[in-house]
Amino acid sequence: MTYTLIHLTDVHVVPEGPLHGSADPVGGLRAALSAVRASGLDVAAIVLSGDLADQGDLASYRILEDAVGEAARALGAVVVTAMGNHDERAAFRAGLSGLNAAARPRTGEGAWDAVTMAGGLRLIALDTSVPGHHHGELDDDQLAWLADTLAEPAPDGSVLVLHHPRIPSVLPLMNGIGLREPARLARVLEGSDVRLVLAGHTHSASAGTLAGIPIWVGPGSAYAADTMAPAGRTRALASQAFTRVDLGPSGVLTTLVPLSPAPPVYELDTEVLLSHIG
Repeated sequence: MTYTLIHLTDVHVVPEGPLHGSADPVGGLRAALSAVRASGLDVAAIVLSGDLADQGDLASYRILEDAVGEAARALGAVVVTAMGNHDERAAFRAGLSGLNAAARPRTGEGAWDAVTMAGGLRLIALDTSVPGHHHGELDDDQLAWLADTLAEPAPDGSVLVLHHPRIPSVLPLMNGIGLREPARLARVLEGSDVRLVLAGHTHSASAGTLAGIPIWVGPGSAYAADTMAPAGRTRALASQAFTRVDLGPSGVLTTLVPLSPAPPVYELDTEVLLSHIG
C-alpha cells in the first residue's frame, strides 16, 4: 500500500493583512491546497506540523480550518495537526475542532498529542511546544504515552509529526530553540514501526535521522529562512513551499514543492513530451 501525504508547516496564518509587512501566509496556504487539488493526486492525509497561527488567535485557526477542511473534503483526506511555539493550546483545540475530528487525543486539555489513522497508516502528533517559550520539550507522560502507542505496530507503520526538529540547523538562531533532550525521544523510537518523522520550525527544508529513522524538516509555508544570509544577519525571504511525501513498500520519498509567483518556464502535455523522448 502506498500513501501520499501533503506536509505543510509554519503556515503562520494571520486574520488580515500581510505578515511582517509583505508575506502572505493565507495566500500561500490556499495556493498550496489548490496545487494539490489540481494535481489529481490520491492524498491520504494533509499534515500540518505547527506554527499554524502566527499569534495563536482563534480567528486565524478558523481561517485555516475553513481552507484546509474544504481541501480535505474534496481530496477525501484526513488532517493531522501539531502544535508549534506560535500556537496557543486552547484556541488551537477550539478553532481546529473540525479538522481534528478524526483524531484520538491523549487528553481532553493541555498538550495536543493525538493519533489519526489513514487506512493502515498511523499518524502520531506530539506537542513539543512549551507555553511562553520558543524551544521544544517532551515530558515523561508524553513519552510514556508514545511508548504505549507504539507498543502495537500499525498495519502499514507510523509517521511521527512534531514541530521542533531534533537535527541541527545551519541557522544559528534555531539551534538554541530546537527540541531539548532528543535522546529521550530516540530511545522510545528505537525498534518501533515509525517510518518517518515530519517536523518544521526552521522555515528551511533539511533532512537527517533519529534512531535510524528519517527526519524531514519541511520548508516554511508562509516564508523562508535565508540559509545563506550575510554573516551575522538573520533574514527571511518571500519564498513559500510545501512537501509531498510518498510512503510505499519500497521506502519513503519526500519531495519539496515550491510555490512560484512567476509564470512557469514551460508547460507541456506529459504524454506528448514522453512520446518525443521515448
